[in-house]
Amino acid sequence: MFLCCWLGLVALIPTTLSTNPGVKVRLTEKGIEYGRQLGMAVIQQKLGSIKIPDFSGTEKVSPIGKVQYSLSNMHIVNVGLPKSSVDLVPGTGVTLSIGDAFISLNGNWRVKYLRIIKDSGSFDLDVNGLSIATTISIKSDETGRPAVSSDSCSATVGSAKVKFHGGASWLYNLFTTFIDKALRNALQKQICPLVADAVSDLNPQLKTLNVLAKVDKYAEIEYSMVSSPTVLKSLIDLSLKGEFYNIGKHQEPPFSPAAFNLPPQNNNMLYIGMSAFTVNSAAFVYNNAGVLSLSITDDMIPKSSPIRLNTKTFGAFIPQIAKQFPGLMMKLLVKTVKTPTLTFQPNNATVQAITTVTAFAIQPNSTLSPLFVLNLEASVSARMFVSEMKLAAAVTLNKMDLTLDKSYVGDFQVRSVFLYNNTQLAKGYPLPTIGKMKLMNTQLDVLKDYILIGTDVQFS
Repeated sequence: MFLCCWLGLVALIPTTLSTNPGVKVRLTEKGIEYGRQLGMAVIQQKLGSIKIPDFSGTEKVSPIGKVQYSLSNMHIVNVGLPKSSVDLVPGTGVTLSIGDAFISLNGNWRVKYLRIIKDSGSFDLDVNGLSIATTISIKSDETGRPAVSSDSCSATVGSAKVKFHGGASWLYNLFTTFIDKALRNALQKQICPLVADAVSDLNPQLKTLNVLAKVDKYAEIEYSMVSSPTVLKSLIDLSLKGEFYNIGKHQEPPFSPAAFNLPPQNNNMLYIGMSAFTVNSAAFVYNNAGVLSLSITDDMIPKSSPIRLNTKTFGAFIPQIAKQFPGLMMKLLVKTVKTPTLTFQPNNATVQAITTVTAFAIQPNSTLSPLFVLNLEASVSARMFVSEMKLAAAVTLNKMDLTLDKSYVGDFQVRSVFLYNNTQLAKGYPLPTIGKMKLMNTQLDVLKDYILIGTDVQFS
């Protein structure tokens, strides 16, 4: 039963793949809308950092004549983005549109006219009717992570109105048209580069996707993208390799992932599909590492258990053992005959395993005397669930067939003696995440050939 626990444990660990993805991630319209809200906060912050350099000029203003002016110490005091939308461009990426935006700034002014008259004060500038449109492409970078870039951008400013304060400001407000145009042009030149910067700022977050993550001392998971994201009219799909490997040795298993399609659900922001290939690649890796073959001794059994791993306990079932090897401790060697396999059917995850169990008596000089060899075929069901950011499970035994392969103590009737521990399974294993992501309203369904996790997300 220790082996059954290990098999159930393997059934909890995420990922998979080859040509077909082992893991699929889908971003729905609800998720895209949440992304728009986060993105607008970033863009608003970027626009608030606009720096307009000091500039000066000369304009002819009737009836004053030529007026020399300079504007300095200009800074943004308010940015508003009341209207925005995100539209998916199938096969390309997304288009972000911002309308009716406004920017307010203030600064200092100085003028000189009639050669000797100088004046100064402050001014306010209100820019209204600002519109921005940018196309963002989504691709896979050289590391297999998603990457975004601003492919095109246009920005127009509807109006800019400057108001002078201090000095003879009533007079200088007469030639604000010239300054309005100069400031509007200065702003317009900076908007698209800042939007491109805001888009590029997403890439460091996307690079937090752990394309090759260490699971433990035996295994690591590869989550690299096997193709560029698929952009459809109302969703974005990512295809991830999601395959287990032995650390330092990337050996492909003797089986390939089957194609699977996520169902047309959109109640959650994000859907993660993990195929059976993911888990079976984990079983292949752990079997290669010898983890699924283990030795069981008495000190591994809870002290509260009435069943001890010694010849006295087993003598109650097999009297020959107690007679031939009285008062000795025992050791069980559980070894997989072939890599265990997991199958997903609707509402059911099942692990099939074939193993041998060899029992030894431990002599006073620590040598091992073989007692018997059993053939064990087991079927275990795993009830999977998501706890915080981890995938966990509890296992139950469906069926176990024990047959006697060889006996060194004479023939006997095989009976089942189980050593069971489900504690490790409840601890679970981390799900793949990007950045500081928290899962909310999470649901898990076991479907044919894959697990489907539907969840909303929150980024801090």
